[in-house]
Amino acid sequence: MEFAPEEYTRHYLVEALFRLMGEYEFEKITVKDIAEKAGVGRATFYRYFRRKEDVIVYYFEHNTKNFLFRRRYFPRCREDYIDIATSALSLFKENAERFLLIRKARLEYLYLDFLNREMCETFEKEYGTERPYALYLYAGMLFNVSMAWLCSGCLESVETVAEMIVDSIYFEKSDAK
Repeated sequence: MEFAPEEYTRHYLVEALFRLMGEYEFEKITVKDIAEKAGVGRATFYRYFRRKEDVIVYYFEHNTKNFLFRRRYFPRCREDYIDIATSALSLFKENAERFLLIRKARLEYLYLDFLNREMCETFEKEYGTERPYALYLYAGMLFNVSMAWLCSGCLESVETVAEMIVDSIYFEKSDAK
């Protein structure tokens, strides 16, 4: 698969920022530092991003696009929701080191803001606006559970956490009266 040159540039800028975050405090990292580490000029950085926080938001957006591309069906039962939650948590766990850096820099709000926006956009398109506040409930739960799981060292299995999340929000209608 071929990528457009700007996608490579964004990739290098994301990689550069996370490498620098592993070495320095986020506040001390400059746009110049990121650009130099990525092998581009400052003007190139500003062509794609307004500020360094935008690099992290792009990182979330890029991973979400890849995640949504792999999801080719609408969930119809508990197992489908568990499959989606498992996929999301697996991606989160694969990126745990970066999320720890985000947490260390006290930038978790970028993750929560992203989840709020993404949940609302995705679910409103797919399910309408019947229960608009529920979307914030789901985003908040995913944020809090994933961050607590991260802080515990991701000790529980992905499947266990996925089932816990789904069981908290998914109720099958029973025929029993």
